[in-house]
Amino acid sequence: MTLPFPFPADQYRYGTNVEAAPKFVATEAGGWGARVLDIDADYASELAERARIVQRDPSRCQTLEHMRPAVWDTITTLLPILATEYPDLMAYTRDGRHCTWRNDLLGLSLEFTVGDDSSLGVDPLEFISGQIQDDIAILDEREGALWLDAGVVTFAADWCLGFDVGMRFAEIHGPVPRVHGERIVSRAEQFLMHLQPGETFRRTNWSMTVDRRLDTSTDVYPEWGRDRRLIEDDPNFADRMHLRVEVQHLIRLPTSGAILFLVRTYLISLAEIATVPAWRERVGRVLEELPEDMAEYKGLTRFRHQAADWLLAP
Repeated sequence: MTLPFPFPADQYRYGTNVEAAPKFVATEAGGWGARVLDIDADYASELAERARIVQRDPSRCQTLEHMRPAVWDTITTLLPILATEYPDLMAYTRDGRHCTWRNDLLGLSLEFTVGDDSSLGVDPLEFISGQIQDDIAILDEREGALWLDAGVVTFAADWCLGFDVGMRFAEIHGPVPRVHGERIVSRAEQFLMHLQPGETFRRTNWSMTVDRRLDTSTDVYPEWGRDRRLIEDDPNFADRMHLRVEVQHLIRLPTSGAILFLVRTYLISLAEIATVPAWRERVGRVLEELPEDMAEYKGLTRFRHQAADWLLAP
């Protein structure tokens, strides 16, 4: 399995857990992390789902006007990474402002001019989000702080780009328990602002989701909130309840100086976790020990003890 297993110990607390990327990490079931941009068997279906979500709700793709250079910086940063990491499937060339891009997975061959939105035939941020499975957030640095001023977020875990766009980094993380008293948010912001152009780091985060549902944004809470309330009585609990793991890559863009924040989401059911004995016990111990305020913030209160009991059952 290529799941980025997020638990190095039997308990979990908030932390920056940042490391340089890319770097391969071996796990009990395989490994992950050798590439910045991970493409898997769900590539086509996840991109199609993103396109449907953005078409239905254009607020999921937003760019404040001053961030358009950063969006183009994102394009000219990520396309070469894709071409380098998947040379048999993708190719990128650039001569001045003229670029060519080929993506065999999508049957796409394109010539475009950097800075000319019309040459892409679609909004630039929507274009680049149609090439990778990651959600995208772009942070501007000004007034001694970071601001979320552009992004395409279709697979959010209980938050909303439309509400957060234009907010400061510290404000976005305001509801998270424990992180302010322990200065985790302020230290993370300082770390990001000290990133050098071209540097890439990553961290993991996790939560839990009912079914293989990527879009658990607060925008569509009525579509998934009821399942979270009723799942504890479902006879298929272990098949429907999923660990949701995010790999978040952090890149200082070389031209604009903005911070690119990529979020790639993976889902694995409890039943699948149970096939790896070390994972079964570790996830069970983490859920069993998790402090109540953290469990409540992550939306796990109703079912986390049931999940722990199932995983730890002899």
